[in-house]
Amino acid sequence: MYKEMGRRWQNFCRPVSFAAMLPPASPYSRYWLLDADVVFLNHGSFGACPLPILQRQEEHRRAMEQEPVRYLVRRLEPLLWQTKEQLASFIGTHAADLVFVPNATYALNTVLHSLSFHPGDELLTTTHVYGACLHALQVAAQRTGARLVIADVPFPVSSPDQVMEAISQAISPRTRFAVLDHITSPTGLIFPVQQMVALLQDAGVDCFVDGAHVPGHLPLDLRSIGAAYYAGNTHKWLCTPKGSAFLYVRPDRQAAIRPLVTSHRYDAPVPEPQRWSSAFFWPGTTDFSPWLCIADALNWLPTLMGNLTDLMKHNRDLCCAAAQHLQNRLQLALPAPTELLGCMTAFPLGPAERPPYAFGYIHPLQEALWEAYRIEVPVMVWGHPPQLILRISAYCYNSMAQYEYLAEALRKLLPRYVPLRRM
Repeated sequence: MYKEMGRRWQNFCRPVSFAAMLPPASPYSRYWLLDADVVFLNHGSFGACPLPILQRQEEHRRAMEQEPVRYLVRRLEPLLWQTKEQLASFIGTHAADLVFVPNATYALNTVLHSLSFHPGDELLTTTHVYGACLHALQVAAQRTGARLVIADVPFPVSSPDQVMEAISQAISPRTRFAVLDHITSPTGLIFPVQQMVALLQDAGVDCFVDGAHVPGHLPLDLRSIGAAYYAGNTHKWLCTPKGSAFLYVRPDRQAAIRPLVTSHRYDAPVPEPQRWSSAFFWPGTTDFSPWLCIADALNWLPTLMGNLTDLMKHNRDLCCAAAQHLQNRLQLALPAPTELLGCMTAFPLGPAERPPYAFGYIHPLQEALWEAYRIEVPVMVWGHPPQLILRISAYCYNSMAQYEYLAEALRKLLPRYVPLRRM
C-alpha cells in the first residue's frame, strides 16, 4: 500500500510535459539535446552543441584521461595546430596568425592589456557594443587616462550609411583604437565592417572587430576585412562546445600582443612562423577539447545540407521569414533593411525602465513567455533612452511553426507588458 501511495505521489510531483502542447521543432532537432518541453529561439546567446560534436568532445576527453602525458605532452600541440589550419582556411587567414581563446571578451582583454594608451588618447566604440566589451574598454580608459568615445548608431537604422556617418563623426585626431561589432549582439545588426575598418585605418586608427557571432553565421574572409585584430566565437553559430573562440592578430601587430597568462611557452625556441602563436599554446592545464572540436564541427555541419554556405543561408532565410511574420502579425517594424539582418533580428517594442543591473536580468515579459508558453527568447532593456527589445534567433533545428507560436503568445502578452502597444 505504501509503495503504491509513493508511486502516486511521485507521479503527482513529476513536472507536466509541455511537449504535446508546443509546436514541433524541425526534423534537424534530432541532432541536438534541446529540451522538447521548450521552444528554444535563443541560439544567439550561447549557441547549442549538437550530439555528434558532444560525442567527439567526449572522445577527446577520454583520450586525454587514458594517458594524460601522451595526450598533453606528445599529441596535443600538433592536434591544435591542425585544427587551426582548418579554421584558418575557413575564415580566410593563416594558422600562424590565430590563437585559441575561451571567448571574444577574453580576446579583447588580451589586446587591451597588451597595448599602451596615454592620457588624452581616445578609445572609440558604438552604442551597440557588447556590454562586457564596454566594461573592458572602460577599465582600459580608467587605467591609462584615455577617454572612451561612444558613437551613437541609431536603432532602428535605415541604411549602412547611417552607421558609417556615426563612426565618421566620432573620429578625432586623438582616436587611437576602435572596437567595432561585426554583428551586434543586443540588436542583431550586420555592420558594414570592411568599410568601417577602412575608414578608421585611413585615419591611422587600429580596429578590433568583435565577430563573436560571425563564424558559421556569415561567410568570413579576414584578409578582405583587413582589421588589426579580430575575434570570433565558435561555440555560437559553429556549434562547438562552450569556451571555444579565436583571436586573429595581423602579422604587423603581433609583436606587441602577449597572452594574458604567461606560461611555459613564453621563451620556447620555436621557428617562425609559429613563434608568436606558440606563446599562447599552453595557458596551463585545462580542457582543450572545445578547441579541438572546431575541426569536428567544420567537418560535421556541412553534412546537414551539403555545405556550410547552404546551412548559413537556410538559417538566415528562416530568420527573415520569422521576422516578416512577426512584423505582419504584430505590426512590429523591422529594425533595419534586410541587407543588415542575418540569423538574428531584434524588434524594438517601446520605452522601458532601465533595470539596476543588466547581466542576468530577466524582464517580466521574458519570464511570462517562459512561464506560460515555455518560449525561451531574450527580452532586453537597451539603449539611451532605454527601450524594450525582443531578439529572435534562427538555426536549422527551429521551425516556422515555433515563430508563429511566439507571435500568438506575444499578441496576448504585449498589451500587458507594453501598455502603449495595442494588438
